[in-house]
Amino acid sequence: MKKSWHIDRRTALTTAGVTLALPWLDGMSFGADSAPNTDELPRRMCCVLFPYGIAVPKDDDPEREWGWFPTGDGRDYKLTNPLQPLQSLMDDVTIFSGLSHPNCRRMNGHDTGDTFLTGNNLEAVTYRNTISVDQFAAQHIGTQTRIPSLTISTDGGIGPRTRSTTLSYSPKGQPIPSLADPQQIFNRMFGQDQASETDRRRLETSGSILDLVLDQSKSLRRNLGVADQRKLDEYETSVRDVEQRIARSREWLKVPLPEVDASSIKLDADPDSAGDYIGAMYDLMFLSFQTDLTRLTSYQIGSYGPTLARTFPATIGLEPNWHSLAHGAGKKGGAEKLGKFDQYLAEHLARFLQRLKDTPEGDGGSSLLDRTLVLYGSSNSRTHVNSNYPLLLAGGRDFGLKHNQYLRFGDNTPMSNLFVTMLRALNIEVDHFADSTGTLSGV
Repeated sequence: MKKSWHIDRRTALTTAGVTLALPWLDGMSFGADSAPNTDELPRRMCCVLFPYGIAVPKDDDPEREWGWFPTGDGRDYKLTNPLQPLQSLMDDVTIFSGLSHPNCRRMNGHDTGDTFLTGNNLEAVTYRNTISVDQFAAQHIGTQTRIPSLTISTDGGIGPRTRSTTLSYSPKGQPIPSLADPQQIFNRMFGQDQASETDRRRLETSGSILDLVLDQSKSLRRNLGVADQRKLDEYETSVRDVEQRIARSREWLKVPLPEVDASSIKLDADPDSAGDYIGAMYDLMFLSFQTDLTRLTSYQIGSYGPTLARTFPATIGLEPNWHSLAHGAGKKGGAEKLGKFDQYLAEHLARFLQRLKDTPEGDGGSSLLDRTLVLYGSSNSRTHVNSNYPLLLAGGRDFGLKHNQYLRFGDNTPMSNLFVTMLRALNIEVDHFADSTGTLSGV
């Protein structure tokens, strides 16, 4: 029987013609006699990139066990040392080989961090990018949460072209600045910093500013030629897009922020303490999903440029130069060194996945991991080699994804096929993304 405090799962915020779906609330769960439709629970996606590639020793190499890719194939596979931390989670994980972005293979080896989520070839001179898969998803489901998407990285900002410090790109291919400081990210998420208050005040006055801009553009139009009028039309469309986002943001201002305990997150961590820092970033993504502040995150563990993450291997006693470590992977003893650091990164990933798996959602029939896609990998195989990306996909069991397998694909299979599969799992109707040729078989 429905109680007075029960909230209909279709409840939305509606004001001034703007309708927003509420996040999943405890009051929406009516118990075993009225279990929620799992299709109404949130669907999420997280994309993580590590730079510089992996060790790929040959099958007869004594260091084969330190290569990133498993041995065998299909369900008859065996994890090598670098991915051993994921062993207990493999019922929720699929590993891929052979996938890459064919459009990016002729690019400089370390330019492809910019294209990991776009699949686009950065042409010389313009270096123009296209929309990233997380921002494509944000166009469809980003309005369902207070934060449309969360973009984080070790270095923050956008960085130089071809050595970007963000994975996310707007519909027009512009880099979206990433956040790097754990305390700042937490404050932005939960409205506890000066910037949040400034944003609030801007939202309260921005409507009149936008009206003024559009009024001025109307008077300007009379003096413009056809080409310039077309440009002005594009500008006005952009202004209207901003206006709509502001209207949505105003509605979210009326929804109280969740109260959280930040004591378990090392918000004072910085890249000098690699383990604490990586752990804090994963904890913040977990918290953003748990509180339903966002359903889309991207995390660049390190860029391909002069990243602060270059010294991360020193945290386990390796040389403090990730790039040099990757270049030495083909030398004697090099695969083991790089493999040990890849194993360390996999330990952090495993902890993140386990937390998602251990956290029930809705009436407890699902976990956060069951409703979340986690893409993890690099845009190099061996460093500077833009093919055969090391990739894995975790989560999404409620979406019908099959796991506990190692899928090998030919070089002609674009990674964008995986993007299409992921977008469809998020209930986004799409037939094509970047250079895709369809969905990815076997997932």
